[in-house]
Amino acid sequence: MCQTIGVDKPSDLFRSIPNPLRLKEPLPLPKAMPEQELISHLKSLSRSNETVDHYSSFLGAGAYHHYVPVAVGALVSRGEFATSYTPYQPELSQGTLQAIFEFQTMVASLMGMEIANASNYDGSTALAEAVLMASRLQKKKRIILSRGIHPEYRRVVRTTLQNLGKEIVEVDWESSGRVRQEQLEQLLKEAPTSVFCAQSPNFFGVVEDLTSLSSATHAQGALFVSVTGDPISLGILASPGSCGADIAVGEGQSFGNFLNYGGPYVGLFATKKEFLRQMPGRLVGETLDARGQRGFVLTFNTREQHIRREKATSNICTNQSLCALASSIYLSLLGPEGLKRLAKMNLAKAQYAKKQILQVPGVKALFAGECFNEFAVALPQAVGEVLGRLQEKRIFGGVALSRFYPELKNGLLICVTEMNTKDEIDLLAEELKRIVT
Repeated sequence: MCQTIGVDKPSDLFRSIPNPLRLKEPLPLPKAMPEQELISHLKSLSRSNETVDHYSSFLGAGAYHHYVPVAVGALVSRGEFATSYTPYQPELSQGTLQAIFEFQTMVASLMGMEIANASNYDGSTALAEAVLMASRLQKKKRIILSRGIHPEYRRVVRTTLQNLGKEIVEVDWESSGRVRQEQLEQLLKEAPTSVFCAQSPNFFGVVEDLTSLSSATHAQGALFVSVTGDPISLGILASPGSCGADIAVGEGQSFGNFLNYGGPYVGLFATKKEFLRQMPGRLVGETLDARGQRGFVLTFNTREQHIRREKATSNICTNQSLCALASSIYLSLLGPEGLKRLAKMNLAKAQYAKKQILQVPGVKALFAGECFNEFAVALPQAVGEVLGRLQEKRIFGGVALSRFYPELKNGLLICVTEMNTKDEIDLLAEELKRIVT
């Protein structure tokens, strides 16, 4: 085999890996066990595990701990759904195609848009695809991103566009935590711009004025992309489409998908019908068969598997339909009124937590803007020390903002969902008071 592929020895295949990083000896693994002994050993190890159920968690920052109804797991586990393979053969895939069609319908309705695709990898790649789409439509060099967009989303955008000759600039926030609109308007006037992207609620939990942002963007001939990190907020906030967004993307993990150590998640992507031909990903359409019966098929697929790669709207292949199905089941169980009540519950609990925590001496709100289920505070001492001491009390107190924004070295991002009880919130406030005073 080495001779056929043109190397002297197998180790030559790894010459791109720096020598200090190569394994020089076998891994120190224990000897093999009989199956029954191995199972017994693993069970004994599992009894020493501590799960998130033993902790109060106030973590958010793009991954949210929401309740997932039992029916979601029961239905997505059915055998006919246990594949992520794309349903290219409609005569064999009507159930899967209809499930995707229903998902598209729900996403389009929530986003206030005319069409939605069958999903992207996650919220970050959905945003990157939206920027690529807007660039194809506008063909201008400049792209503007709000610094209030999740920092990891912005990194994905930069990585995706790094070899395309685009100029990516970022606009700061003002004291409210919202986009600094004067700076945005100046950046839009300085150079021809394809797209401006903003997140609401943003990374700090602050609700942006999307209508004002879209108006300023359109006034300079650019497209406006909205990002929704926790779509539960759409139960009470105006839809991106009603606020003037041209493309609306988001992360659908909150809709019936567990945290799963960070994935897999499901990207939400919706836009106007006039942009249909430039929309990336799969699209399931409704049609009639030869006997006049309702049916579903993949349609308008301008992806790399169907046309030349360089002319494709997207080169992302993986189908997230199992995660999308979980979201569809979750939304169908809640319904519009259920989603509204859940959003109000998240809002009320977060407002209560913010009120209690701001009563702790030395703790101040970082931003004045209205928030949804996350809010940022400034602590009077090192955040890492505070979080460590909270963890000793089985409390995950939030996310240190200095990880993403060095200038916010004492900033703490706290998230509250329906999973947090009043007792947990009160305990967090009490422990914070004990630690910082």
